[in-house]
Amino acid sequence: MLPMPSPKLSLQTTTLWRYPSQHYGRGEQGSADYRGATPSWVIWNLLERYTEASEVVLDPMCGSGTTLDVAADLGRMGMGFDLQSQRDDVEFADARQLPVENECADFVFVDPPYGDNLVYSDRPECIGKLDAREQEYFDAMKEVFEEMWRVLRPGRYAAVYTCDVWTRKLFVPLGSHFLYMLSQVFEVVDHIAVVRGNKDLDKGNYHKAAEETNFFLRGFNHLLILRKPEADPNQPPPRAKRKRKPRQERSTPRSRPAGQDRSERSRRSDS
Repeated sequence: MLPMPSPKLSLQTTTLWRYPSQHYGRGEQGSADYRGATPSWVIWNLLERYTEASEVVLDPMCGSGTTLDVAADLGRMGMGFDLQSQRDDVEFADARQLPVENECADFVFVDPPYGDNLVYSDRPECIGKLDAREQEYFDAMKEVFEEMWRVLRPGRYAAVYTCDVWTRKLFVPLGSHFLYMLSQVFEVVDHIAVVRGNKDLDKGNYHKAAEETNFFLRGFNHLLILRKPEADPNQPPPRAKRKRKPRQERSTPRSRPAGQDRSERSRRSDS
């Protein structure tokens, strides 16, 4: 017996996106058992708006292959990479060093780890092992964004899907941090709030704890839509990415937590 189909899917037309299912159609895209999977209807909306049939869609952190399944449904050519491949058509690669040529993709989608809250891989170079409260995490994500820029064709679009991080020690506005970082090189097309379908949000004890201890549950994810500007004929072509050293061989000193420099400057300016 086939599963019941999900509700009818149509393009989202406001900056607040909501859909009552993780997947669309019958069955699923990617794997429902994969923790941290991207809602497939989000990718469907992006590809419908910003790509055409036969164009190349690249996901450097492809996980269980949701992007590949959506791309196939829409007649796009999917390219997926991950450090912990979940299926044969997801190629092993670090998102900071993709084994592809410059400007080979028509659309790039990235749903990165939001810090070290989930276990994605046992590999030491996995970004999912880095604490989002530390500068090392943002240094790694900067390399991912640089690689996005390298592989994307001029004039084409990309999207980053992320969620803010809250702990009892610190709130980290990943959406704001990423938007600032990406805006240094990309054109920002829009900033979408995607209502989260996390089942924990339906649990009364979670809401009770939020009331009693005065914090907010994460009710939405950020979807940052970007465009790589057209090529400048006066600028040289992009250089191929240099091979990265393994993480344990790098000698970069540990930096301050993200945002600490800014707070220190604020204190100095107030004094």
